[in-house]
Amino acid sequence: MNMYATLILAFGMSMDAFAAAIGKGACLHRPTVKEALRTGLIFGVIEALTPLIGWGVGIAASRYVMAWDHWVAFILLFVLGARMIREGFRKKENVDEAPQSHSFMLLAATAVATSLDAMAVGVGLAFLQVNIVATALAIGASTMIMATTGILLGRFLGPVMGKWAEIFGGVVLITIGSSILIEHLDLFA
Repeated sequence: MNMYATLILAFGMSMDAFAAAIGKGACLHRPTVKEALRTGLIFGVIEALTPLIGWGVGIAASRYVMAWDHWVAFILLFVLGARMIREGFRKKENVDEAPQSHSFMLLAATAVATSLDAMAVGVGLAFLQVNIVATALAIGASTMIMATTGILLGRFLGPVMGKWAEIFGGVVLITIGSSILIEHLDLFA
């Protein structure tokens, strides 16, 4: 795989994290650049590890992973999205009461859920002659950039959207999970 194909793959893998980060940033109270970088780093590291894991699993047992990865992604994203929607409806309209940052566990769970497609790509890459470490690093770096940008973009959307920001973020996560499930089940083919 050449450098251009790797970069296109890397940015394609980071789009889910970008969308999720916008929602995460929108429901925070004025997230700082430090918080955006923290989120980007968490998303980037997890997104870099998942193709490596997928590659290793692909060598060992690809048919088992490919049979269930879309269900795991859907369930994780649905649960996280539903939680965000519930919290959005519970919140008062006062944006100043929004948290300054998200917990590591919440960010890590969201990052894992949005990176399961990268694991599936890693499984596929196990059958090609690619430098998996360079590819994983490219995916992680692009995800870090996109998630950091998403948090900062969400910073501007949050005050405009108020409590609806978290609801919107939850809907985005559920939509991403549903699209992964629909794509893998080939429901509209």
